[in-house]
Amino acid sequence: MDESVPLKVLIADDNQSDRLILSAIVKKMGHTVFLAEDGLEAVEHFQSDKPDIILLDVMMPNMNGQEAARKIKELAGEDMVPIIFLTSLQDAQDLAACLDSGGDDFLSKPYNKIILQAKINAFSRMRLMNSTLQQQRNVIRANNEHMLHEQQVARAVYDNVAHAGCLDLPNLQHLLSPFSVFNGDVLLAARKPSGSLHILLGDFTGHGLPAAIGAMPLAEIFYGMTAKGFNMVDIIREVNVKLKTILPVGYFCCACMLNLNFRQKEAEVWMGGLPDFYLYRAASRAVEKVPSTHLPLGVLSSQAFDATVRILPMDIGDKFYMWSDGIIEARNDDGDLFGEQRLYDVFVQNKQPDRIFQEIIDRVTTFSGDSGKDDDTTLLEVTMVSEDDIGQAAIDLESGAVVGPTDWRMSYCLRGETLKSFNPLPVMLNILNDVPALRNLSGQMYTIMAELYSNAFEHGVLGLQSDLKSDADGFAKYYAERQAAMDTMESGSVQFDFDLVPHNGGGKLTILVTDSGPGFDYHSKINNIEARSASSTQPQSGYCGRGIPLIQTLCDSIQYKGEGNQVEVVLSWPADEV
Repeated sequence: MDESVPLKVLIADDNQSDRLILSAIVKKMGHTVFLAEDGLEAVEHFQSDKPDIILLDVMMPNMNGQEAARKIKELAGEDMVPIIFLTSLQDAQDLAACLDSGGDDFLSKPYNKIILQAKINAFSRMRLMNSTLQQQRNVIRANNEHMLHEQQVARAVYDNVAHAGCLDLPNLQHLLSPFSVFNGDVLLAARKPSGSLHILLGDFTGHGLPAAIGAMPLAEIFYGMTAKGFNMVDIIREVNVKLKTILPVGYFCCACMLNLNFRQKEAEVWMGGLPDFYLYRAASRAVEKVPSTHLPLGVLSSQAFDATVRILPMDIGDKFYMWSDGIIEARNDDGDLFGEQRLYDVFVQNKQPDRIFQEIIDRVTTFSGDSGKDDDTTLLEVTMVSEDDIGQAAIDLESGAVVGPTDWRMSYCLRGETLKSFNPLPVMLNILNDVPALRNLSGQMYTIMAELYSNAFEHGVLGLQSDLKSDADGFAKYYAERQAAMDTMESGSVQFDFDLVPHNGGGKLTILVTDSGPGFDYHSKINNIEARSASSTQPQSGYCGRGIPLIQTLCDSIQYKGEGNQVEVVLSWPADEV
């Protein structure tokens, strides 16, 4: 609307001559005029005729100008309807009362048509500006509602992919406090079929949606490979390749991945780009710093990437703490950082180990005060517990098929250098998990396959003696000899033959494992194991000799063949498990 466009002008004055004078002036300007004799008529005309501008006398019968102005402004709502008061008042308080009631300007008697025209034109421009702002506001509001809806959908997808996994385990405490709707921090936890626990804490560059996009492929790789039994090194390498491929230059993920092995009481740790983490020893109350020794994920190519892990022995009750930089970079009202020293002081000053996690949160919150936060904040406490306390691993595998193959045979042979560097378990388990019944027994199948492969490779091909693993020191010596044997190994093979057939309405799987070793006197070995099992109801202590009895409890039968370099296990299931 410009100044040449006719306006609808309402003139409300109880003096007839004043109404006629103003009406004549306004009509000559090309505008449409509506007349009212008092405040009540002015309100009625406003409701029926929707005028653009109102010229309103202050002193009128029935309803004076100030009362009429309040009513009109109330009816107008968000729309701008300029009210120009017609008055001969000179008192400042009276004039201020007119403005307080909803008036926008004054026009003093006697009327000057030049000033009147200037005021009408000025308020016409203001109305146009207000109308434009309202339209723009409505567009922004609609776009914002659309964006919020899209964010809700995206957040639902994000949460389904980058879900918390098993962070509700009793040995874990965590805090995940995002700075915005989407989180640049990612915290994932999942059990391997072997029972150990994988945890990954990641801190992507930036905040919000751009930072969260990389978390989706990271989480998909983490959960998928963990469920299939891949080790931590394989997962870290795969995540690095993926992020290197999809993230733009300058974007990366600072991360720490932890493999908590409850059986061996140790943690494997890989850290890249994060601040030092702490390992709290329950017995001595000592605090050990665990430094980051690698670059973040998504920075280096697969050839340059270093997946070397650090092994941390952990006793029952020992606690490992992980956090994003939102903890140490929290600021107070003066702009000071919380810093690593204040965080370290929480540990050394603590008197109750079970309260360390909460004390960190309390200290950071007190330090930050009302200054708010400007980064995502993540904190995790991981406690070493016994395998019995943590329970069995619940593995979620989605094969995509409701009914898998039920009658097939397959051979899988590993030779030479492949035996040294490749873990075949995830590949074989992925095939077996196409069988619905075996998918439900994934943890059991992992244990069986891992024991069979370990025995065939380490004792059959490499010729190692399991008696070395009688205590913790012997276990370390065993692995030293294992590495030495692998370094000198020139040939060898391990072959798996799988035979799946329908059986009594269900199924039966036969696995024959053959190694290239010379074999052993398995008759006496089996007899000794059976004799020990019959004479004692207590579980075998130490590290050695537990593989065969364990497999016996998980399978229908186990039988050595040939020269002792072949072992056959049979596992069957009823119809209701297919």
